[in-house]
Amino acid sequence: MTEAQSASKRLHGRNLLLVTVALGVLLNPLNSSMISVALARIQQDFHLTFTTASWLISSYYLASAISQPVMGKIADVVGRKVVFIVGLLLVALASVLAPFAPTFGWLIAARLIQSVGSGALYPAGMGIVRHRITEKQAQALGFLAVFASGAAAFGPSIGGLVMDWGDWPAIFWVNIPFIIASVTMSLFVLPQDSKTARVRRNGDTPQGQGPQRQPSLGKILGQLDLFGITLFAIAVILSLVFLMTISTHLMLWVLPIAMVLILAFAWWELRQTYPFLDLRMLARNMPLTWVLIQFVTVNIIFYSVFFGIPTYLQDVRHFGPSATGLIMLSVAGFSVVVSPITGRWVEKTGSSRPPLLLAGFCLTVGSALFLFLKTDSPLWWLVINLSILGLSNGFNNVGLQTALFRVSPREVISTASGLFQMSRYLGTILSTVLLSIMFGNTLTTAELSHLGGLLAVLGLVIIWMSWRLPKSS
Repeated sequence: MTEAQSASKRLHGRNLLLVTVALGVLLNPLNSSMISVALARIQQDFHLTFTTASWLISSYYLASAISQPVMGKIADVVGRKVVFIVGLLLVALASVLAPFAPTFGWLIAARLIQSVGSGALYPAGMGIVRHRITEKQAQALGFLAVFASGAAAFGPSIGGLVMDWGDWPAIFWVNIPFIIASVTMSLFVLPQDSKTARVRRNGDTPQGQGPQRQPSLGKILGQLDLFGITLFAIAVILSLVFLMTISTHLMLWVLPIAMVLILAFAWWELRQTYPFLDLRMLARNMPLTWVLIQFVTVNIIFYSVFFGIPTYLQDVRHFGPSATGLIMLSVAGFSVVVSPITGRWVEKTGSSRPPLLLAGFCLTVGSALFLFLKTDSPLWWLVINLSILGLSNGFNNVGLQTALFRVSPREVISTASGLFQMSRYLGTILSTVLLSIMFGNTLTTAELSHLGGLLAVLGLVIIWMSWRLPKSS
């Protein structure tokens, strides 16, 4: 085999691996964006208020916030390929069950299964990419971001179109073709996790000795910190209950309980050998901590727009699901174009700081434009507004992911990727809380303008955090 043929074969294998991972990773943004146009119909079908319906989003992302780091740890120990395939199968199960949910509670249960499955795909997939692709990683991330951004971009349009055919249950059926393709390719394309690699990632091979046996299931479960996970979940749920009742019937008594549980969680985590949230690691690696905080803030802004605007378009401007989906293309559509350009930009400059500064500027300007929005404002004005916000998403997708890779040790990259996605979901949860406080049971253009002003302030915070990043790698 000539050198050119060998290089061509390696490139073909690299591309197949990226497509396989991308088909799984895109399921989360696809379902996140489709639910945004289906939320109004689900709210009507189950006779819910906006605050109650938002639990469909909050519970999903809370489960994702928990499952991402957990699945990242399991992937580091058990093997990334098997965790990736199991995640796909869980999403398939949820997609079959959800359309037949008889009550809102059953629908939430199906979405929780979906969240656990999708929670396995990102850290396992990113771990595979991080270890198998060592050259031009930023461009590889840009390639994956095109799939993820494309899923987010076309998700509302796909959701709107299939809802015309099969109402809101159809947004779950549409996952099946992607899952079949990804499972089939995963079996043949993804590299096998050798027993030696799994043992070494778990730290069980002493220096100078041969590989030891694979860790037992009991040992793996013993590293999951189930008590810490329980404390975290209850503390977040109680915090959500308190925050979501601010605009209605304030449940003040919930706040001190939530605060005690948060302090208990921190106390417990600092004393664990295998904590759910490694506070010591975050304290030692402050660059990683700042990347995670910035990602939380970015997602508060992005998902406040992503979940708030479709409801506004349908309830206030009286657009249908299909038209709403097409309008929402302006939010995520630009990410498809900007993400690969950002990948090459980061590769050339050696720093994610410039695109992240530009992303913060777009978030600030796009949010501030809501202050000038009126109920009778022309559609083109709203599209321009949303397009500016969409540009920021393309810069942030690659910029922050690259920053994460550069501040995370290779041996914990799956765990760090899980924390990264956990930050995304915490930001998303906080966005639903913000929407519940701002909108309550009604939504008007004035309230949307107030939301824009608050998001513009957060945009300035993001600019400051981006400025703190190093100018070069």
